[in-house]
Amino acid sequence: MIDMTVAATLPVSPVQGKIMNRYNAMQKYGLSVVAAAMLLGLSGCSGMSTQDKNTAIGAGVGAVGGAVLTDGSTLGTVGGAAVGGIIGHEINKDD
Repeated sequence: MIDMTVAATLPVSPVQGKIMNRYNAMQKYGLSVVAAAMLLGLSGCSGMSTQDKNTAIGAGVGAVGGAVLTDGSTLGTVGGAAVGGIIGHEINKDD
């Protein structure tokens, strides 16, 4: 008798087998690509002033907050980023 759990994971055709191999390769190297991108992105913040960092953090938090409050609306996300960036810019501002 054929075990259906094993049969369901086998490729139906050679084309599907190639697609699965590509998918597995993307999964395997995807984490490395994301980690490298984060490392490069964070290294760009090393020369920023405290006010610039506060602006970037505020914009990020505002974007997430706007997206959550508006169920992922683009306008809510952009608006939240703008408001958060302004608030972050004004925190600990040197007069």
